[in-house]
Amino acid sequence: MGQIKVSKCPIEGLYVIEPAVHGDARGYFMETYNQKDMEEAGLTMNFVQDNQSCSTKGVLRGLHFQKEFPQGKLVRVIKGSVFDVAVDLRSDSETYGKWFGIELTEENKKQFYIPEGFAHGFLVLSDVAEFCYKCTDFYHPGDEGGLAWNDPEIGIEWPQLTGEYQGNASAAGYTLEDGTPLNLSDKDQKWAPLRDTFKF
Repeated sequence: MGQIKVSKCPIEGLYVIEPAVHGDARGYFMETYNQKDMEEAGLTMNFVQDNQSCSTKGVLRGLHFQKEFPQGKLVRVIKGSVFDVAVDLRSDSETYGKWFGIELTEENKKQFYIPEGFAHGFLVLSDVAEFCYKCTDFYHPGDEGGLAWNDPEIGIEWPQLTGEYQGNASAAGYTLEDGTPLNLSDKDQKWAPLRDTFKF
């Protein structure tokens, strides 16, 4: 291995990637992606698109996936903090419907690789978060699918979030511990639960 450490997660196909950070009084340097290190870890994906978003505290984006043109994603945070989640939607997987989450911050500089066949989303825990990700396929408008972020059958334990499930994906009644209201797009409040969701 070189400058990047790749670790398997409890769900097959998910990986946490930790770059070696070289710092001194002037600042730091790190490799955020190294194809050779990835290939040595058995990851041979080819990235074709890079995206970046900025979100405020309490914003929850997801859980998203693309149906006919699924994307593998290598995600990281360059400012702030988010709790990042992947849900296994692979119909032949032993962990179908299971989730894994990890906090990604500008301090820990961890990255999270989510392959095709998963729904993905994140909750912003800091005042502002800037989120970057590399994708293995291009975004295709009209191909997007989604999964209810609060489906009790999945049972994602979103940190700092309080509220009571009302039978749908609405953000109503949910807040962070400091009172910040949960903020979802109109579309993300209409996604179906796992039992009614697309399978790969």
